[in-house]
Amino acid sequence: MKRTTGLLLLAALGVLCNQAVSAAVSKPSFLLILADDLGYGDVGLHGCKDIPTPNIDSIARNGVRFTDGYVSAPVCAPSRAGLMTGRYQDRFGFQGNPARGADWGLPRTEKTFADRMKAGGYATACLGKWHLGETEALHPLNRGFDEFFGFLSGMHSYFEADDKAWGPLLRGRERAPLKGYLTDALGDEACDFIRRKSGSPWFLYLAFNGVHTPMHATPEKLKQFAGIAEEKRRTYAGMVSSLDDAVGRVLEALRTSGQEERTLVFLLSDNGGPLIAGSAANGAVNAPLRGSKLQLWEGGIRVPFMAQWKGRFPAGRVVHQPVISLDLLPTGLAAAGIPISAEWKLDGRNLLPLLTGASEAPVHDRLTWRFYGRPAIREGAWKWVRQSPKEQGLFNLTEDTGEQRDRNTEKPEMQQALQQQWQAWADKLPPPIHQDKGGTKAH
Repeated sequence: MKRTTGLLLLAALGVLCNQAVSAAVSKPSFLLILADDLGYGDVGLHGCKDIPTPNIDSIARNGVRFTDGYVSAPVCAPSRAGLMTGRYQDRFGFQGNPARGADWGLPRTEKTFADRMKAGGYATACLGKWHLGETEALHPLNRGFDEFFGFLSGMHSYFEADDKAWGPLLRGRERAPLKGYLTDALGDEACDFIRRKSGSPWFLYLAFNGVHTPMHATPEKLKQFAGIAEEKRRTYAGMVSSLDDAVGRVLEALRTSGQEERTLVFLLSDNGGPLIAGSAANGAVNAPLRGSKLQLWEGGIRVPFMAQWKGRFPAGRVVHQPVISLDLLPTGLAAAGIPISAEWKLDGRNLLPLLTGASEAPVHDRLTWRFYGRPAIREGAWKWVRQSPKEQGLFNLTEDTGEQRDRNTEKPEMQQALQQQWQAWADKLPPPIHQDKGGTKAH
């Protein structure tokens, strides 16, 4: 009798454990792939001819491509601050890039994407470029991430683990070796994490430093693109191709580990390609968009932006409604069934209705930008931007994606209304938390 009772108890416990595992696994995992300084025109689905990107393109083929996908700043760190919080970084004064060794970054008052997901029962990892603070209090392991492999500053050598100018490669808080090429290593680390965590939901922030300077490509890739005459573009092509290869291996890890249909994948760039950034220019192309990283023209803030969730999102869907990187956090929380509190004051919106095709309605009334006092605002098809006192205008982006035809003289009332909307938003923002004496360094 005792033996029978014991067996029944073990069976009951087994059922409960299986139910708990099943419930955990039923929650989707979230893979956020962030490229660095990738040009809008440098992926195949945007018409690139000289650099094949079949794996990046496959995300859009198997899911959804946003033609009008934006980031919240035209430079690395502020863009990442918005992405990680789901809030305009201007709301907490995060304006520019922290210099190497600076003692400031993403304020501790702000909860990160990883904080939110971890509180919902998710395993979390950050791989690659952090750039949101180098002090111990601001380290990824103190910002909601269980694991970290990467570097804390704004750029890094692709071949040397200990970059004399930009700091060491780290695993957790300890210096880590680098075997081979950093883009490859980050892809391998992501594959390992995905396989190790296949039995539970996870959030992986895979922040490649590809294709940011320094211009380092492998000899094999330089040989592959030997037909590109211009040296910087040839090296850039090799770097983009390595990025695409790594993305392909990560997607394959999802398939082979049986997680593809329960993983929501997003891929985007942190800003547009740096065409005017001096030594930081990397050979990128933002065509057909105007402008560059560090600018509020479309080429600085509109980026490759795509998502897939096999079995949940229709394959090959194209969305023209404007969306922004701030939307990824509330989208991830909604997919995970994690309630969002109004007290968090998120600026991002849940994109699931747009992604699934359940709705075609715009998720934002307008999008706004402030970069060192320079304004831009988009409402519907209309955008007003002032890049400098002599470079500003009103553009209908549906008719004029390249921002070539200023419509202010035809529609002065539209420009005035957008300026007033922007000013009402900007008046509520705090001053920057730092003064970096120019602050537009392109790292």
